[in-house]
Amino acid sequence: MADENFLSQVPAASALFLREEEVRRGIEFLFFGHGALWRAGDARLAENGLGRAHYRALYFIARQPGLTISDLLALLGITKQSLGRVIKDLEAREMLVTRPGNRDRRQKELRLTPAGRAVEAAVFGQLRDAMSRAYTHAGQAAVTGFWQVNEALMSPRERQRVARLGSES
Repeated sequence: MADENFLSQVPAASALFLREEEVRRGIEFLFFGHGALWRAGDARLAENGLGRAHYRALYFIARQPGLTISDLLALLGITKQSLGRVIKDLEAREMLVTRPGNRDRRQKELRLTPAGRAVEAAVFGQLRDAMSRAYTHAGQAAVTGFWQVNEALMSPRERQRVARLGSES
Protein backbone atom coordinates (compact mmCIF):
# COMPACT_ATOMS: atom_id res chain seq x y z
CA MET A 1 0.00 0.00 0.00
CA ALA A 2 1.39 3.40 -1.00
CA ASP A 3 0.73 5.18 2.27
CA GLU A 4 1.83 2.40 4.64
CA ASN A 5 4.71 4.69 5.66
CA PHE A 6 2.73 7.91 5.71
CA LEU A 7 4.39 9.03 8.95
CA SER A 8 7.79 8.98 7.34
CA GLN A 9 6.38 11.41 4.75
CA VAL A 10 5.13 13.88 7.37
CA PRO A 11 7.88 16.36 8.22
CA ALA A 12 8.80 16.70 11.87
CA ALA A 13 7.50 19.76 13.64
CA SER A 14 9.84 22.69 13.32
CA ALA A 15 11.57 24.03 16.39
CA LEU A 16 9.53 27.11 15.50
CA PHE A 17 6.30 25.14 16.03
CA LEU A 18 4.32 28.27 16.94
CA ARG A 19 4.72 29.75 13.48
CA GLU A 20 1.53 30.15 11.51
CA GLU A 21 2.47 27.38 9.06
CA GLU A 22 2.91 24.83 11.87
CA VAL A 23 -0.30 25.92 13.60
CA ARG A 24 -2.20 25.65 10.30
CA ARG A 25 -0.73 22.17 9.72
CA GLY A 26 -1.96 21.11 13.17
CA ILE A 27 -5.45 22.46 12.52
CA GLU A 28 -5.56 20.70 9.15
CA PHE A 29 -4.47 17.41 10.71
CA LEU A 30 -7.25 17.80 13.31
CA PHE A 31 -9.86 18.49 10.61
CA PHE A 32 -8.83 15.62 8.35
CA GLY A 33 -8.01 13.18 11.14
CA HIS A 34 -11.37 13.81 12.80
CA GLY A 35 -13.19 13.29 9.49
CA ALA A 36 -11.29 10.08 8.75
CA LEU A 37 -11.99 8.67 12.19
CA TRP A 38 -15.72 9.30 11.94
CA ARG A 39 -15.93 7.95 8.40
CA ALA A 40 -14.71 4.66 9.88
CA GLY A 41 -18.01 4.37 11.76
CA ASP A 42 -20.39 6.10 9.34
CA ALA A 43 -21.30 2.97 7.36
CA ARG A 44 -22.23 1.07 10.53
CA LEU A 45 -24.30 4.03 11.71
CA ALA A 46 -26.03 4.29 8.32
CA GLU A 47 -26.95 0.59 8.48
CA ASN A 48 -29.00 1.49 11.54
CA GLY A 49 -30.38 4.75 10.16
CA LEU A 50 -28.31 6.76 12.63
CA GLY A 51 -25.93 9.68 12.41
CA ARG A 52 -22.93 10.90 14.35
CA ALA A 53 -25.07 12.81 16.87
CA HIS A 54 -26.82 9.55 17.75
CA TYR A 55 -23.51 7.81 18.24
CA ARG A 56 -22.09 10.53 20.47
CA ALA A 57 -25.10 10.10 22.77
CA LEU A 58 -24.83 6.29 22.66
CA TYR A 59 -21.10 6.47 23.40
CA PHE A 60 -21.36 8.63 26.51
CA ILE A 61 -24.39 6.77 27.86
CA ALA A 62 -22.48 3.49 27.38
CA ARG A 63 -19.53 5.02 29.28
CA GLN A 64 -21.79 6.18 32.12
CA PRO A 65 -25.06 4.24 32.39
CA GLY A 66 -27.55 6.36 34.32
CA LEU A 67 -26.13 9.59 32.92
CA THR A 68 -28.69 12.37 33.23
CA ILE A 69 -29.90 14.45 30.33
CA SER A 70 -28.34 17.56 31.88
CA ASP A 71 -24.97 15.77 32.22
CA LEU A 72 -25.17 14.58 28.63
CA LEU A 73 -25.98 18.12 27.49
CA ALA A 74 -22.85 19.35 29.26
CA LEU A 75 -20.69 16.62 27.72
CA LEU A 76 -21.94 17.16 24.18
CA GLY A 77 -22.19 20.94 24.27
CA ILE A 78 -25.36 20.98 22.15
CA THR A 79 -28.76 22.56 22.65
CA LYS A 80 -31.49 20.91 24.65
CA GLN A 81 -33.64 20.88 21.51
CA SER A 82 -30.98 19.03 19.47
CA LEU A 83 -30.43 16.48 22.21
CA GLY A 84 -34.19 16.06 22.62
CA ARG A 85 -34.50 14.99 18.97
CA VAL A 86 -31.66 12.48 19.34
CA ILE A 87 -33.07 11.04 22.58
CA LYS A 88 -36.58 10.73 21.11
CA ASP A 89 -35.22 8.98 18.04
CA LEU A 90 -33.12 6.53 20.06
CA GLU A 91 -36.11 5.79 22.31
CA ALA A 92 -38.35 5.20 19.28
CA ARG A 93 -35.75 2.77 17.90
CA GLU A 94 -35.69 1.02 21.30
CA MET A 95 -31.98 1.71 21.80
CA LEU A 96 -32.43 3.87 24.89
CA VAL A 97 -34.68 4.06 27.92
CA THR A 98 -35.17 6.93 30.35
CA ARG A 99 -36.23 6.71 33.94
CA PRO A 100 -36.56 9.14 36.84
CA GLY A 101 -33.31 9.83 38.66
CA ASN A 102 -32.45 8.11 41.93
CA ARG A 103 -31.39 11.33 43.69
CA ASP A 104 -33.76 13.73 41.95
CA ARG A 105 -36.96 12.28 40.49
CA ARG A 106 -37.27 15.31 38.16
CA GLN A 107 -34.10 14.33 36.32
CA LYS A 108 -34.11 11.64 33.66
CA GLU A 109 -31.43 8.97 33.75
CA LEU A 110 -30.44 7.42 30.44
CA ARG A 111 -29.60 3.75 29.86
CA LEU A 112 -28.96 1.80 26.69
CA THR A 113 -31.07 -1.19 25.83
CA PRO A 114 -29.39 -4.35 24.53
CA ALA A 115 -30.01 -3.06 20.98
CA GLY A 116 -28.41 0.29 21.85
CA ARG A 117 -25.42 -1.43 23.45
CA ALA A 118 -24.98 -3.61 20.36
CA VAL A 119 -24.98 -0.64 17.97
CA GLU A 120 -22.64 1.35 20.20
CA ALA A 121 -20.25 -1.61 20.47
CA ALA A 122 -20.25 -2.20 16.71
CA VAL A 123 -19.47 1.43 15.88
CA PHE A 124 -16.93 1.63 18.71
CA GLY A 125 -15.21 -1.42 17.21
CA GLN A 126 -14.74 0.45 13.94
CA LEU A 127 -13.45 3.55 15.71
CA ARG A 128 -11.20 1.49 18.00
CA ASP A 129 -9.64 -0.28 15.02
CA ALA A 130 -8.97 3.02 13.23
CA MET A 131 -7.44 4.58 16.36
CA SER A 132 -5.40 1.45 17.08
CA ARG A 133 -3.92 1.49 13.57
CA ALA A 134 -3.03 5.17 13.92
CA TYR A 135 -1.56 4.64 17.41
CA THR A 136 0.50 1.71 16.13
CA HIS A 137 1.89 3.77 13.24
CA ALA A 138 2.67 6.76 15.45
CA GLY A 139 4.16 5.00 18.48
CA GLN A 140 3.84 5.53 22.20
CA ALA A 141 5.62 8.90 22.41
CA ALA A 142 3.44 10.35 19.64
CA VAL A 143 0.27 9.04 21.31
CA THR A 144 1.29 10.72 24.56
CA GLY A 145 1.96 13.95 22.66
CA PHE A 146 -1.40 13.67 20.91
CA TRP A 147 -3.15 13.32 24.26
CA GLN A 148 -1.21 16.25 25.69
CA VAL A 149 -2.06 18.55 22.77
CA ASN A 150 -5.75 17.63 22.91
CA GLU A 151 -5.85 18.04 26.67
CA ALA A 152 -4.25 21.48 26.34
CA LEU A 153 -7.00 22.47 23.87
CA MET A 154 -9.70 21.69 26.46
CA SER A 155 -10.98 24.02 29.14
CA PRO A 156 -10.33 23.02 32.77
CA ARG A 157 -14.01 21.97 33.05
CA GLU A 158 -13.73 19.72 29.98
CA ARG A 159 -10.52 18.15 31.35
CA GLN A 160 -12.40 17.34 34.57
CA ARG A 161 -15.21 15.71 32.58
CA VAL A 162 -12.72 13.57 30.64
CA ALA A 163 -10.97 12.55 33.88
CA ARG A 164 -14.31 11.48 35.39
CA LEU A 165 -15.16 9.42 32.30
CA GLY A 166 -11.91 7.49 32.59
CA SER A 167 -12.37 6.85 36.30
CA GLU A 168 -15.95 5.60 35.97
CA SER A 169 -15.47 3.06 33.22
